[in-house]
Amino acid sequence: MKWTDTIRIAEELGERYPDIDPLTVRFTDLHQWVCTLAGFDDDPARSDEKILESIQMAWIDEVR
Repeated sequence: MKWTDTIRIAEELGERYPDIDPLTVRFTDLHQWVCTLAGFDDDPARSDEKILESIQMAWIDEVR
């Protein structure tokens, strides 16, 4: 997975953290959680606030 795979990342986060409300997650934690997902293979430094926000929004859609 790469940073641009927002929907897939959101699905993985939803499975890994089913009891977490995505709106309560700080971007620093989100960044760390994404980097530790199995199959994630991208440069941690390539993310930014816009990418993390896209992942968070996709995750919110995933849990609704």
